[in-house]
Amino acid sequence: MKKSLIALTAALTLGAGAGTASAAEHTVSKGDTLWSISQANSVTVAQLKQWNSLSSDLIHPGDVLTTSADSKAAPTQTQQKAPAASKQVASASAYTVKSGDTLYRIATNLGMSVNTLMGLNGLSSSLIHPGQVLKVSGKAVQASASNTASASKPAPSAARELSVRATAYTAYCNGCSGVTATGINLRANPNQKVIAVDPKVIPLGTKVWVEGYGEAIAGDTGGAIKGNRIDVFIPNKSRALQWGSKTVQVKILN
Repeated sequence: MKKSLIALTAALTLGAGAGTASAAEHTVSKGDTLWSISQANSVTVAQLKQWNSLSSDLIHPGDVLTTSADSKAAPTQTQQKAPAASKQVASASAYTVKSGDTLYRIATNLGMSVNTLMGLNGLSSSLIHPGQVLKVSGKAVQASASNTASASKPAPSAARELSVRATAYTAYCNGCSGVTATGINLRANPNQKVIAVDPKVIPLGTKVWVEGYGEAIAGDTGGAIKGNRIDVFIPNKSRALQWGSKTVQVKILN
């Protein structure tokens, strides 16, 4: 938090002489939260979310947040380099996926639904990877019948929702049998959507929706999967590595 306070102080000093409004913006640093930023700027979390059109408390290093209702600052060089999709030119027709992006985050920042974004790109699942170029305007892609049905499927309703840290695994790690704790053979069923969970948090057999992954079954466990942690099964090793470690929303569907 010291680092971000120093950066904010510097912005205030420089802005005073130049007549800019840079003090009314904050570039998110590692370890920042909406709460810590609100306290440093004497505003509320609710105000930060309203001014920045945020639907959750999830923020990422590099995001540029407005910290005042009166901010009319022009985009700074830092803002132009920010990875958030909301900082792109409104007329842009494509977006290149960056590490840590999810369809939910991209769609929210661009003011559209996940279903619309999937339809524009003919996607049958919400799984994306860094470097992938997504169409963000125009007409929906003519996809196959199965893809169209998936893209038009309404967002699932949830009995409970929680934020978790998600990593990925495959069925071919050293010492892995490929059979989950509930008996699902992942090598024989590579397209099965399965997540490993802490049964104390998400009971085995629960149907869930995972941001950036889709609908799945809580069908496995893991020694390092404790508390609000999950492992998503991805059959391809390179894609599992691309998933990395990220914070996502999980909806409990039953």
